[in-house]
Amino acid sequence: MTEFRLSEHAKLGLMPTEGIAKILAGTTPHPDEGRGIPRCELYFYVENIQLEFDNALQAGATLVSPVANRDWGDKACYFADPDGHIIAFAEKITGR
Repeated sequence: MTEFRLSEHAKLGLMPTEGIAKILAGTTPHPDEGRGIPRCELYFYVENIQLEFDNALQAGATLVSPVANRDWGDKACYFADPDGHIIAFAEKITGR
């Protein structure tokens, strides 16, 4: 994973397809398979991940991975929008 800090509140991250496939854990096709499969993800740091999780479900987003502590130090959840693009909401895990 390579990250570029664009501003205080925005980063651009580039991840190899194997890393993306591991995170999505079979809930979407492997990024290397076929055409039209999302090859990017929007990853938003939020103040209240549970609120954003609930809002996404109520808005009709498709759950890909529930809120969970991730091994890179974030608590994150993943959704797919109606076009299949991946959207993640995250909070830093305090105390790490």
